Amino acid sequence: MAHLNVDIGGSPGINCRGFCEYCYFKKVRGVQPLGCRYCLPFKKGCDYCTRGVKEEYNGFKDLKTIADETLANLQGKSGDLERITISGGGDPSCYPRFGELIELLGSMEAPLHIGYTSGKGWDDPSIADLLIDNGLSELSFTVFATDPALRKRYMHDPTPEVSLAILDRLCESVDVYAAAVILPGINDGVVLEQTCEWLQDRGAKGIILMRFANSTEQGLILGNGPIITNQKVQTVESFRDLIWDLNQRFSLKISGTPLWDPDIGSPFAILTEPDLVKKLPRVQRRATVISGSIAAPFIEKVLSSCGSQVPVIPVTKEIACLITIDDFRKLDLSTLEPVVIIPGRSFVHDTEVQEVLFKDGIEREIIRGPDMLTADAETSMGMTREQVLEMEMDGFADLIRTINRYGR
Repeated sequence: MAHLNVDIGGSPGINCRGFCEYCYFKKVRGVQPLGCRYCLPFKKGCDYCTRGVKEEYNGFKDLKTIADETLANLQGKSGDLERITISGGGDPSCYPRFGELIELLGSMEAPLHIGYTSGKGWDDPSIADLLIDNGLSELSFTVFATDPALRKRYMHDPTPEVSLAILDRLCESVDVYAAAVILPGINDGVVLEQTCEWLQDRGAKGIILMRFANSTEQGLILGNGPIITNQKVQTVESFRDLIWDLNQRFSLKISGTPLWDPDIGSPFAILTEPDLVKKLPRVQRRATVISGSIAAPFIEKVLSSCGSQVPVIPVTKEIACLITIDDFRKLDLSTLEPVVIIPGRSFVHDTEVQEVLFKDGIEREIIRGPDMLTADAETSMGMTREQVLEMEMDGFADLIRTINRYGR
């Protein structure tokens, strides 16, 4: 079975009818290279950590380019084509030749999946039937709220009633997963309950709620915070409680990022499966593991259950894959072992991390760990509990093998 990804290009804020009020990319300016796992050892900065992280592209690709790239990619696939996923830096609903694009991909007679859209570019209700007729099977739709006035105010959707009518029609025939960034006092409370009820009544498969981030510690690493001045932000704990409460009251799948997926128990569902934890390798050596402030306590519980006697050290950044060099500068070096394992996807250049962690005169060995140890709700939304547990088993086994290989 083969999956085909169709990248239509585009940039946030430019190819989406303008930034939503809460958009992560809204205030991104010229940011210096962050450094990452893809950088060359002698050069900080590569295409991924300079352009890719900002989803910075030169507008939408023309239809001919997309067709040529799709054909070339298809020729490199083997087996039956199982799914075609449409993605890009811009919003697919705003692609200027959207109808032709869908008809072109639909002619390949494989299920279509739109990885993200806000629906802001759809002004004609007939778009829904076009998508259904051409094999759309799954859609991720940012709804924010099913109140048209709120969509217009905070998403700048010029035709919110039409967008919602299209969503309504698609829910009848397509696996629809809605999404909403939660702004406390605006689209939470009764408004959020009404949104969940609207989606449930129309047959949506689920909704993923995203905790709004408004500061560097919460993940704004592109010099882009605060996104909304004086906007209240929920604590991680209160956001998790919100997910639990809604999940108990509605039948559609409700999950949240950074926490929680109640149906699966992720992130770190493995902590509820002691028999699986026992199957992990034993930690036989010492090394410091660095992680974000949310994941660190969970990781420490798993590693301690496997014999580790070294605490996992959290940085102030909540999300491990958004750790930057500034987070390492704040660490107490006296708490670190001679071997330090950092998150595989952290945005740091290896040489720069060494310089920062060597400042006390101890030359520590810096190792990148696994890219992922668990699945956040954006990933687990389309997974089973068994698949998440398998991911966690593989990730922790890899981490423990890394500790045992490089540790002292």
